[in-house]
Amino acid sequence: MADEELAGLRAKRMAELQQQLGGQDMQNLQQQQQRQEAMKRENEMRTALLSQILDQSARARLNSIALVKPDKARMVESILIQMAQSGQLPGKVGESQLVSLLERVSEQTQKKTTVKFNRRRYDDDDDDDY
Repeated sequence: MADEELAGLRAKRMAELQQQLGGQDMQNLQQQQQRQEAMKRENEMRTALLSQILDQSARARLNSIALVKPDKARMVESILIQMAQSGQLPGKVGESQLVSLLERVSEQTQKKTTVKFNRRRYDDDDDDDY
């Protein structure tokens, strides 16, 4: 009888543990879904703001840049939204204005690379014979 009681207690405890773990997994899943929904809402808001800020040709250019360099496009989008919210943009931004903004961002973020050659001279006895 002790073995049956022990088996019953083990089964009961195992069911409790599985229920707790299942509850934690559900909480994690819900939190992940909430984060995804928040990101989706943020992207929709960004898109709506950018459609108000940019004209069609500038929006097309920014979308093309986003395909190649998504980080740079995201940075430019943030700058444009910030400028619009602070009232620095009088109207819709055209393609030429976007290009000048892109050039300024490129100058600021451009990485300067330097190549350094370290030439070592070796003492080679064969060269002295010629």
